Amino acid sequence: MIARLLGRLREHALLIVLIAAAPAVVCAQSTGWPSERPPRPLDPHPVTFPHYELRTLPNGLQVVVVRQNEQPVVSVRMLVRAGSAQDPPDKPGVAEMVATLLDQGTTTRSAAEVADILDFMGGGLGTGAGTDLSFANTILLQSNLDEGLQLLADIIRRPAFAPEELERQREQLLSALKVSYQDPDYVAGAVVERLIFGFHPYGKPGNGTPESVAALTRDDLVAFHQRWYHPNNTLIAIVGDVSVETAVAAVEKAFGDWPKGTVPTSTATDPPDPTRRIVVVDRPGAVQTEIRVGQLAIRRDHQDYMPLNLAVKILGGEGGNRLQAVLRSDRGLTYGASADMDAYQRSGAIVADTDTRTETTVEALRLTVDEFIRLQQEAVTQRELDSAQAFLAGNFALTIETPDAIALKVLNAIFYGLDLKDLPDYPQQVYRVTTDDIQRVARAYLRPSRLAIVLVGDAAKFVPGLKKAGFDNYEVVKLDELDLTAVNLKHVRHAADAAPGTSPPAR
Repeated sequence: MIARLLGRLREHALLIVLIAAAPAVVCAQSTGWPSERPPRPLDPHPVTFPHYELRTLPNGLQVVVVRQNEQPVVSVRMLVRAGSAQDPPDKPGVAEMVATLLDQGTTTRSAAEVADILDFMGGGLGTGAGTDLSFANTILLQSNLDEGLQLLADIIRRPAFAPEELERQREQLLSALKVSYQDPDYVAGAVVERLIFGFHPYGKPGNGTPESVAALTRDDLVAFHQRWYHPNNTLIAIVGDVSVETAVAAVEKAFGDWPKGTVPTSTATDPPDPTRRIVVVDRPGAVQTEIRVGQLAIRRDHQDYMPLNLAVKILGGEGGNRLQAVLRSDRGLTYGASADMDAYQRSGAIVADTDTRTETTVEALRLTVDEFIRLQQEAVTQRELDSAQAFLAGNFALTIETPDAIALKVLNAIFYGLDLKDLPDYPQQVYRVTTDDIQRVARAYLRPSRLAIVLVGDAAKFVPGLKKAGFDNYEVVKLDELDLTAVNLKHVRHAADAAPGTSPPAR
């Protein structure tokens, strides 16, 4: 009896030992899982860039024609070399409003008539403004090319800027800005650009501020249009089922009598040198924090654009994304994290973007900054570079699938002063970058000690931890006080308010 009892106790003890050891065994087995690496990306298929031809009319209008007869449509894209960077210093939003009103009536047609003509032709039209440029795009049937270009010429050359249309667009934009200023994602993006570029035109909101939009006048719009909208400051690309001679003849018919104008000499300077600045935009009660970490980069035509672009892809872009791996996969702090590089004519910006729970704000920020440091100080692996290169090279074919996409690719190359002959060679350019190139540009251009940092969330919940994590000299701005045009980012009525940390630099 006693022997049987002792035997059962020994079995029970052995079972307990086995159960206790089981997790260790499982963990030991799964530590290296999966045991095989994912397969290498397939080699990219050869891509044939369509033939193009560049002409310049006597009035200076540059015309690019790309023959692409896969579809019976023609894509027309126009770029004017003036965008929000050319706004008057005290009136951000002028370029955007000018572009918005281009298709809202001309001196010969009302907004309704413009819309009716487009509907009759079965075409579409879009207008807008970016940082360095303004644009007008339309897609037409080949049979409607002449009529479409005549309408486009009327819109570009003779906008009415009707007072009633200006007021309607003003009300819509003010309403949109009111909503945007309550959107933490928008606020974080606008503030980090302001910190990166300072008071350089690139640092001002392209769609303006509530104050600047409210103050816009028709005279402001007319003056901007007269100053910048000239044929010798404009590019047009025609891509589709049309011959070069037919396309050029149609452009000459529509735009040939547009008189050449005097384009102002650019007085733009480079943005100021970067400085470390941390701004907390306080949203009491917020359950998560928007995080932006950024710095100056390089202009689009810089010789190091390709390797630096790939470095940023490894940091937080498609085909790489260390930030996603650390913040989401390893730590579970966010649903998504990324980094992008925007490159303009005069400069550029690298911005890392994520959000996290309020209580993990400081941890997520610390990890994000650490990845900038790691990219600068440690060489990337060949596998990381291979993945980033595979994405860029493989994605190239998708960017020239349609006439509209081809037009955009060609115009961007001309606009930024790139060699059109390099367009077909893009995948090869991507694969020529080495890990040594990545390390070189990371060390040359990344500035972890001078990062601009923006946190939009419930300041009371995470600000006490900032100094402990090495983020001192921060400023706190209440959301309803935010003024992107002020040195301290506060409305004038709050200028005397004290903020934690040292005085902000005049950027």
